[in-house]
Amino acid sequence: MTNLEYIKEMLLLQQKLNDETNGIGWENGYTKNDRIINWKRCIYMESAELIDSFAWKHWKDINGPIDWENAVIEIVDIWHFVLSMVLEDGKINRGKGIDRLARDITDVKGFERFTKEPDNIENATPAEIINDVEKILHETTGFNVDIYDSLLKNYFSLSLKCGVNLKILYKYYIAKNVLNKFRQDHGYKEGTYKKVWNGKEDNIIMLEILDKKIMGADKLYDELETAYSKV
Repeated sequence: MTNLEYIKEMLLLQQKLNDETNGIGWENGYTKNDRIINWKRCIYMESAELIDSFAWKHWKDINGPIDWENAVIEIVDIWHFVLSMVLEDGKINRGKGIDRLARDITDVKGFERFTKEPDNIENATPAEIINDVEKILHETTGFNVDIYDSLLKNYFSLSLKCGVNLKILYKYYIAKNVLNKFRQDHGYKEGTYKKVWNGKEDNIIMLEILDKKIMGADKLYDELETAYSKV
C-alpha cells in the first residue's frame, strides 16, 4: 500500500464507523439520537488521558514508569477523532470527498517524516511529550482549529515521539476500529457493554490478540467475540 492508500482506507473506515454509530448526516453536528457532536472535545479529553500515561504529578509517583501501551492506545483514539473532524470539515466547509481529503492530509508539513521510522521511546523526554500534548489541548479548546497547518502537523510530531509512525498507526487503528464496532454491536451506547473482561480492559485484550499476529478485521472481530463470551 502507498502512504496515500493508508490514509484513504482509514478515512473510509472512519466514515463507515461514524455513519453506523451516529447515523447518516452526522457531519451536520448531531447524531441520529439528536446528541450534539463535538470532535474538539473528544480530542482534548483523549489528549488528557494521554498525559496520564506519564508520571506528571509532582506530589505522587514521581518516578513512576511510562505506560507506553496506554500511550499508543490514546494516540490511536485521538486519531479517530481527528479523522472525524477532517471528514466533517471536508463535507460541510470544503465540499471535498475522501480522495481529496486523503491527499490534503499527505500534503501536511511533517507527514513525510511521519512515514519514516518513529523516534526511539527509550530516548523520550516525558516533559517534552506532555508539552506537545498540551499544544493539541490548546488548539482544541479554542473556538477555531487549524486542522491541516497546525493540528495534524502537531499530531504527527507527537505520535513519532510516542513511537508511532504511519504504519504502526494504521495497524492499531484497524484494530481499534474493529473494537469500536464490536463495542457498538454489544451495547456500548446503551450502557450494557462490559469494558473490563475478567480483570482486563478490552483495549488490553485487543493488544494481546494483535500480539498473536492476528490482523484481519474479520478474524480480530471473531477473536474478540470469543474472548467476550467468556466474561
